[in-house]
Amino acid sequence: MRLLKQFGAVAAVALAGSLAVGAVRGNPFLTLGLGLATAVLALLTYAWVVRRTERRAPVEVAGKGAGAAVGRGLLIGVGMFAAVIANIALLGGYRIDGMGSAAGALALLGFMAAAAVTEELIFRGILFRIVEERIGTWGSLVLTGLLFGLAHLFNAHATLWGAIAIAVEAGGMLAAAYAATRTLWLPIGLHFGWNFAQAGVFGTTASGRTGPEGLLDGVLSGPTLLSGGEFGPEASLYAVLAGVVLTIVFMWLARRRGHLVPRRRRTARTDPTATLAQ
Repeated sequence: MRLLKQFGAVAAVALAGSLAVGAVRGNPFLTLGLGLATAVLALLTYAWVVRRTERRAPVEVAGKGAGAAVGRGLLIGVGMFAAVIANIALLGGYRIDGMGSAAGALALLGFMAAAAVTEELIFRGILFRIVEERIGTWGSLVLTGLLFGLAHLFNAHATLWGAIAIAVEAGGMLAAAYAATRTLWLPIGLHFGWNFAQAGVFGTTASGRTGPEGLLDGVLSGPTLLSGGEFGPEASLYAVLAGVVLTIVFMWLARRRGHLVPRRRRTARTDPTATLAQ
């Protein structure tokens, strides 16, 4: 029940924010403001519902060290995408046709902030964390990663390969980032940095979604496995490889720090006749 209550509370904020942002998408300043407001409200709602349903302090979103952790995640996410797009460009799959739109990048800043925060709260803060208690870190990583990939099948230009790529490179990597740090700030920063670099900086399609122009007018071409096709660079083998590498690194850190949770074993049922015999 706590999973359902937490999911329902954060999902309601995410839906309301998405509708509000969609209604003013033509205005970059309102989109920025509403996106940031959605992110803040979702964090406050998560902290409140965790306190109510689990009777504990939500340490995974504690304010201490949050800025530094988000900053580290941001650098990793931007650096990761820059490496992916550079490799695609070297083989002729990406080119820049000129400058894009600063106003569009501003709107994407708010939109991507809301998406990164709400998705991390739902998929890592709620689903991964609670499921992990039952089936362990590795099992939860696989299961919630698949769910994260399947959720992207509803996006425009979605394909089964694109969903699988998202599940591997993002679903697994972001869950591993949480397991390694036991806070949501690093995965939030990583998620935002990756998404904003895609659409807001390099001007490519993010998870099949088209929206405002980014800072650059980027064009993808060539085989889908190289460039990602209409779904965007996230469906590129380069992105999958980068995600797998970071997943391995984060899970190594989680193991080294003693953060891995084993699968819960079923307790054997007590034999009442044995008890009476004693």
